[in-house]
Amino acid sequence: MFDQKRKADKRENNLNEDPETITENDTMTTGSEDIKKVKDDESVFKTVAYALLIALTVRTFLFEPFNIPSSSMKPTLLIGDYLFVSKFSYGVGRYSFPFGDQIFGDNFEGRILDTEPERGDVIVFRKPTETSIDYIKRLIGLPGDTIQVTQGQLYINGAVAPRELVQIGDGRNGIPLNVKEYEETLPNGVKHLIWERSDHARLDNFGPYLIPNGYYFFMGDNRDNSADSRELNSVGPVPYENLIGRADVLFFSHRGDDNGENVGDWWEVWKWPTMIRFGRIFNVIN
Repeated sequence: MFDQKRKADKRENNLNEDPETITENDTMTTGSEDIKKVKDDESVFKTVAYALLIALTVRTFLFEPFNIPSSSMKPTLLIGDYLFVSKFSYGVGRYSFPFGDQIFGDNFEGRILDTEPERGDVIVFRKPTETSIDYIKRLIGLPGDTIQVTQGQLYINGAVAPRELVQIGDGRNGIPLNVKEYEETLPNGVKHLIWERSDHARLDNFGPYLIPNGYYFFMGDNRDNSADSRELNSVGPVPYENLIGRADVLFFSHRGDDNGENVGDWWEVWKWPTMIRFGRIFNVIN
């Protein structure tokens, strides 16, 4: 009888038990944690999406970093220089966008908000004969100009671009032995330095050449060590739509393997005191 009474009391207690009471062994599963996790995931996704959008906008319309892998623009630009290219200087073209040539193909012609480049600008462009390759050279000739080089001397529309000897390399002043450094003056008054190993190299006699409409003529400042528009079959004149932007300022420079001497890589922090060209950082490109 007592057993029956205990069983009855137990059933009554079970019936009276608050259904919302949670024992210490129960697990709360209201779903609030799942909702918070979804919101956190959405927040991370939005942050990443906004960051990518901002980066794409900056890279497409404002600035893009490039590095210098060759000596064709010495003494203005050195191997191991890192620079920002102003993308908005000449408007927006097909090659302003990452993979723009694959995305747009021939459906994007010309430029939007275009501005004509100026003679003497240092410009990054897509190589006309191989558009997967970026080149950086100095703009020498505009559409309709006639370009000629005679024994190393540049002529634009029949007038000589004056050059004045600055120094001759002795192998210790940063200039290779017997290389001559000149200051050249373009018709619009832009002055810049060039190197000439001799006035009888393969490209020291060229033209006269009439630049077609819509095209530009580029040359490297290291005149005897530059593949540029004088190489009509491999480079030639550059279409306006191939321009990417104007090189404006250096933001980093390291010696790397310049002049064949491997002094280290940029990530080798312990070598920075001797490897980094601190005096070149934030230099404006002329």
